[in-house]
Amino acid sequence: MAEVLSTWLWGNKIELLGALLGILYIFFSIRQHILTWPTGLLTSLLYTIVFFHSGFYADMGLQVYYVAISLYGWYYWLKGGKTVTKAEKKQAEVTRTPRIILLYSLLVTVAIYCIILYILLHFTNSTVPYMDSLTTALSITATWMLAKKYIEHWLIWIFVDIFSAGLYIYKGLWPTVILFIVYTVMAVIGYMEWKKDLIRKNEI
Repeated sequence: MAEVLSTWLWGNKIELLGALLGILYIFFSIRQHILTWPTGLLTSLLYTIVFFHSGFYADMGLQVYYVAISLYGWYYWLKGGKTVTKAEKKQAEVTRTPRIILLYSLLVTVAIYCIILYILLHFTNSTVPYMDSLTTALSITATWMLAKKYIEHWLIWIFVDIFSAGLYIYKGLWPTVILFIVYTVMAVIGYMEWKKDLIRKNEI
């Protein structure tokens, strides 16, 4: 039994490491810690490999986007806040998403979904093109909203994480299934923590 477990762990070492880093990434996100972004970069690089071997091509491409948005988020969280003095700038603060941004985000998400779906249906052998396209499109929007510190991004992640957990059960990616269940719980906690922070700032 120990030998089987050891063999399985070694065979899935990249996925397991990616799962552990992914949990750290969400933890840092909840805490609004700048380490969110370098941890996210490493997680994305590892999952590029995992999704390539599993045939999740849209999710694999999503990791490339995550690398780029992580660099943007890293910069915005450090430099996007209000200027305190000429020598100091506050870190960007949590805000609610403006309604016009929500509308634009919805339209862009639908457009991204259609583009990804077309690519998966016509140029890949994806076994779950519709579901893969949906989670990918929503994840692109949610990660951009995280970079901008819009609190509603947590609500998108709660849906995506629950949906994705079921999808990965179908594909037999069990460490990732566990990861996304943990993601779901952490996304709920993240929303509540960011909401407390938002309420506290509005009271000041």
